[in-house]
Amino acid sequence: MNGWIVGFQASVEYIEQNLTEELNIEEIAGKAALSPFYYQRIFGALCGMTVGEYIRSRRMTLAAQELACSDRRVIDIAMKYGYDSPDSFAKAFQRFHGITPTQARESGANLRSFAPLHIKITLEGGNMLDYKIVEKVPFTVVGVRKRFDAETSYREIPKFWSAWMSDMKGLKGMFGVCSDMDGKTFDYWIADLYQPWEDIPDGCETCQIPGGLWALFKCKGPMPDSLQTVNTQIWSEWLPSLQGYTLAGNYSLEFYLPPAEDPADTVSYICIPLKKL
Repeated sequence: MNGWIVGFQASVEYIEQNLTEELNIEEIAGKAALSPFYYQRIFGALCGMTVGEYIRSRRMTLAAQELACSDRRVIDIAMKYGYDSPDSFAKAFQRFHGITPTQARESGANLRSFAPLHIKITLEGGNMLDYKIVEKVPFTVVGVRKRFDAETSYREIPKFWSAWMSDMKGLKGMFGVCSDMDGKTFDYWIADLYQPWEDIPDGCETCQIPGGLWALFKCKGPMPDSLQTVNTQIWSEWLPSLQGYTLAGNYSLEFYLPPAEDPADTVSYICIPLKKL
């Protein structure tokens, strides 16, 4: 567990040391020995924000400190922290601090400060996490696909589901499938198990899911709260204590059983591919 935490903290320290440089998710994730796909998912679960949001918050904090205590031009500070123009910098600065860069130089100006993250994971008793590791053969799903930016996916994927539910395109919506594309974007599928003897609904396509070992985590209770709670437990409690296995592939699945009459009895699963060390 300690090695995993050290690696993740090293990635945060790498961000901190390079806030005035161009940062890319591949190099950041590499410091934690993770793929960009998993790094961004774990970062969001542990920190409650995206990697990009964290970087912007830290840059805005340091930029405000420079404005308040130096005579450097606004354009110079803007460019130092990755903004091409004073206007784009001023808009971002005002969203974060609630005042303009010029006002930040006034005596008594109220500024926000976002401290560097320090990853500390404490495993405590009392939380039950039901899971099993199984081996699955390859299988194929059929569904609708949309590409998402990792930075905005938490907000946009629920909208995708809402739009699909108004039409449903001949699908039951048994699966939610994430498939990484380039570390910054990924494909998300609303899908069912593909049956070769059935016609593919209009607007749908197929996707093969590789075979191998999977960790299946049971989520029971009203959606989406039960799934989100277990997802956080996976990355903050289960993964740091995992022994004998490591994450495999740049994809993951959510499997939904039909809703129960009582929402408290609704069951779904989060499925994470693994490989033995």
